Amino acid sequence: MVQNAFPVRVPLVTEPMGLWKSLQTARRNVLAILPEIATRQPMVSGKTGKRWHMVMDPDALQHILRERLPDYPKSDVTKNLLRPAIGESLFIAEGAEWMWQRRTAAPSFSHRNMTALAPVMTAAAERAVQRLAANGPKRAINMFDEMVQTTFEVISDVTFSGDDAFDRDGVHDAINNYINTAGKISLPDMLGMPDWVPRLGRITGDRALTEMQKIADSAIDRRRKSGPPKGAPDLLDLLLAGADPESGRTMSTEELRDNLLTFIVAGHETTALSLSWALYLVAGDQERQDKARAEAQVVLQGRCATGDDVPKLPYIRQIIDEALRLYPPAALVSRTALKDDILCGRQVRRKDTVMIPIYALHRNHLLWDQPDSFVPERFANRKDIPRYAYLPFGDGPRICIGASFALQEAVIILASLLSSFRFTPVSGVSPDPVMILTLRPEGGVWVMSEPLPRVH
Repeated sequence: MVQNAFPVRVPLVTEPMGLWKSLQTARRNVLAILPEIATRQPMVSGKTGKRWHMVMDPDALQHILRERLPDYPKSDVTKNLLRPAIGESLFIAEGAEWMWQRRTAAPSFSHRNMTALAPVMTAAAERAVQRLAANGPKRAINMFDEMVQTTFEVISDVTFSGDDAFDRDGVHDAINNYINTAGKISLPDMLGMPDWVPRLGRITGDRALTEMQKIADSAIDRRRKSGPPKGAPDLLDLLLAGADPESGRTMSTEELRDNLLTFIVAGHETTALSLSWALYLVAGDQERQDKARAEAQVVLQGRCATGDDVPKLPYIRQIIDEALRLYPPAALVSRTALKDDILCGRQVRRKDTVMIPIYALHRNHLLWDQPDSFVPERFANRKDIPRYAYLPFGDGPRICIGASFALQEAVIILASLLSSFRFTPVSGVSPDPVMILTLRPEGGVWVMSEPLPRVH
């Protein structure tokens, strides 16, 4: 898509849309149904089939996500879209079912375990650098495709390491097939109809999902029989060994599979998106790219980044944070109110849909200076940013369990790339921010990649 403005943004709605137009718009780009005033007000309410509220006020968001979490479960629309792919996993489950899974999985994502998995990220960064170098000087590359490949290598290696029989391509193709077909919102979803009402897109998507689940089940069964591979335990080993510290309950093969597929989908897609948007942003701002490269080259001295380097790369982290602000992968999430409540002085009724448009929150003029501009320095002092004004991984008890994993991976890969290459935009071509299940750069992130001399 050709666009002149940098950085690109989603054109938001300036006049009300009816149900049919909202549905057509949402199937192409969910974010295009957001009203422009959501970037200038703390809360916006309306009715499209059913009553809804969009909340951009940090205090109200803390109320929803932390103080009254049980009263605001994930909406039926969200569950209906994702349950066929990831079952009753951590992302979908509520209440006691969610709690025991969270307690069981949390130790697997400890700082110690994430540090032990960092070499897998470094190895993937090294392969990405080699692939880009093999393309030669000044050749246009779609960095979205490259980052999807790189991050999928990471998540499959940390999930099913040493399993040569695991069909990575089959799982990857099934994920993309599901997102592109069954992941689109339908009229029954918009009207809040129950899950048994057929959604046409899911017929195609379900075939791919069935195959993906078979592949994962087989890999889990093989690991149960063979035991862990040599070296640091991978995510599957950690989850197989995990048990709820309160009840002693362990995960069945089906529960393991659903959670592993959740981690695979979320663990590679969100990081690939963060890196793709970050590369788009630095390609369009050579001054900040030079600043980031200088930091990376001083620390790395000609090699790829490791887990130990991450704390020494604060500006690289700021660029990742700013990319997540401008283009949050989960850019719109929704909840269903189970009880009457008051938010921002406005009445919320039981069964109302309460949306958290993170895209609009991160660009809200009441919360951010120059909200549509690329300014990574705003994250130099995180204490200056209200906690619930910035939610790339959610917050409260249900904050993304893999947030530290994703940030470590993103810093390692971005630093490794920037220390080795200069990236410049392809003239006249910009990505189009489109959200189906995640906020993707439609058309790809096309940049020119120029290898740089090694710094020792």
